Amino acid sequence: MTNDKQQEENRIFESLLEYLKETRGFDFTGYKRSTLKRRVTRRMQSHNIDNFGDYLDYLEVHPEEFEPLFNTILINVTAFFRDTDAWDYLQHQLLPKLLQQKDKREQIRVWSAGCSSGEEAYSIAMLLAEIMGLEQFRQRVKIYATDVDEEALDQARWARYTSKALENVSEEWRQCYFEQVNNQYVFRSDIRRVVIFGRNDLVQDAPISRLDLLICRNTLMYFNAETQKRILARFNFALKENGTLFLGKAEMLLTNSNLFIPVNLKHRLFTKVATPKLSDRLLIFAQAGDKESSARLSERVRLREAAFNTSPIAQIIVDVNGYLVLANMIARSMFDIKRQDLGRLFQDLELSYRPLELRSLIDDVYRDRTSITINDVVREESNTTQYLDVQISPLKENGNGEQLLGVSISFQDVTRYNQLHKKYKTSSQELETANEELQSSNEELETTNEELQSTNEELETTNEELQSTNEELETMNEELESTNEELRTMNDELRLRTDEVNQVNAFLNSILESFQTGVIIVDREFKIIRWNEYSEELWGLRSDEVEDKSLLSLDIGLPVKQLREPIRNCYQGEVNHQTIMVDAINRRGQSIQCQVTFHGLKGIEEQLHGTIILVDEVNQEDG
Repeated sequence: MTNDKQQEENRIFESLLEYLKETRGFDFTGYKRSTLKRRVTRRMQSHNIDNFGDYLDYLEVHPEEFEPLFNTILINVTAFFRDTDAWDYLQHQLLPKLLQQKDKREQIRVWSAGCSSGEEAYSIAMLLAEIMGLEQFRQRVKIYATDVDEEALDQARWARYTSKALENVSEEWRQCYFEQVNNQYVFRSDIRRVVIFGRNDLVQDAPISRLDLLICRNTLMYFNAETQKRILARFNFALKENGTLFLGKAEMLLTNSNLFIPVNLKHRLFTKVATPKLSDRLLIFAQAGDKESSARLSERVRLREAAFNTSPIAQIIVDVNGYLVLANMIARSMFDIKRQDLGRLFQDLELSYRPLELRSLIDDVYRDRTSITINDVVREESNTTQYLDVQISPLKENGNGEQLLGVSISFQDVTRYNQLHKKYKTSSQELETANEELQSSNEELETTNEELQSTNEELETTNEELQSTNEELETMNEELESTNEELRTMNDELRLRTDEVNQVNAFLNSILESFQTGVIIVDREFKIIRWNEYSEELWGLRSDEVEDKSLLSLDIGLPVKQLREPIRNCYQGEVNHQTIMVDAINRRGQSIQCQVTFHGLKGIEEQLHGTIILVDEVNQEDG
């Protein structure tokens, strides 16, 4: 891959991390890039995506991808009493000593940072319960367990573990602190209440304070060196003065000795270094009044003048009126001050503005009545560069009086110090870089081991899931066979019912067609249900032309409007049987007289659903 292409890939990857931070609140910008890229690439391969830009587009369209992505990045590898020797040291050495230093009613505060699924939080709970006793433990101990992975925190709150997860827990403790439910072990509820789980981002969120013990094992190794320093500074703040930091075996704190010192380096136990208060008070030049004999006074003046002249730091005195009063030997040599310059206005001398502007600084000292120090003032002299620390201090009567007498200005040559400091800084950076590279290699090896362990566990889980899926498929197959049998039985029953219905329909059609009378059956809305052959012969319309049409809308020789009232009377139950005579015209255009008989059409439970109309042509000669 070319350098430009690599830079473009890095830029897109940073955009991906920024997108995760803005949309989901997960800030991975402090994580090691090599580890992050490896974990994200693993998710990309599951979707056959080749570059980070396409994967960013995929995340924008498929929000359900965030959860498996975070589960892949946040490797949740932990165990009860991981690194058993370190936990033994805690139980038999560190924790008893910690409890001895405490009042019997004083609270014990523990924080398990990056707790994952909770095994280490419950491990320290069991240790303290064993040492203190259950009653004292419940009264005095508070254990805070935090992580950024909400899914892992939910698992920790349930406190359900397999027998494999409890391999490092002795049988005695397993029976004492766990309850077996089916094939799982549940941590005791009364002790579980002491452990408080919550989400906390070590980079962004405030730390839990006033801690006696802080457990953060194999979590720092996922962050880069700068982020590790920020987190460790927060850990230093979170711990009490004698608090202990418990790290994983892959973490060393080589570059942060100013914050922690080892208690037991083998087991990665460190204690907090108290931050000393820096004293910034400076010595103030003062003159003390003396009323002894003039000889004694003269001797003391000469002594002070000799001491002032032999001072190893260049120093001058300017009185409150702005006149140069004194300049010691080094100052006169360094700034070429002549004897005749003493007593002149200081503002008229080159020293007042070179190598730095002193007049405004003197005014600030008079106004605030405090000293001012300017470090690393650059002075170019004879093709050489000189660095000076300039200190301007107010001179007060009797050293601490209210009346200002002037200012003392000292010039300390720190050129040699600057050169040594630069060399020291360069060497320290090289050493720190080498240590960090070594630590990074160690952490990456540990990460790779944990990834392999995680992959092995994932494969075991996948195998169990496949076995479970196979069993479910077999169960579903049996259910489908049972369902097919039921469907075949239902089909046989439906076939029998269909045959019976067809026989009944054939029987009714045979009866209707045998009538030498027009038979018309309508529902309650006057829609025609049946229309026999004799009706076709009388009126010239086939049954398929009239079915589902309103009888009253037919244009035939039968005066259908005269039939409305008798039909309504029948299906409303007002009359059960009614006959009327009407004049009609058959399909041949012949005038005929018809006898129309109405009967109610009964259905289930004797309810009336329509009307049966019998139309019989009457022979007029018979009439």
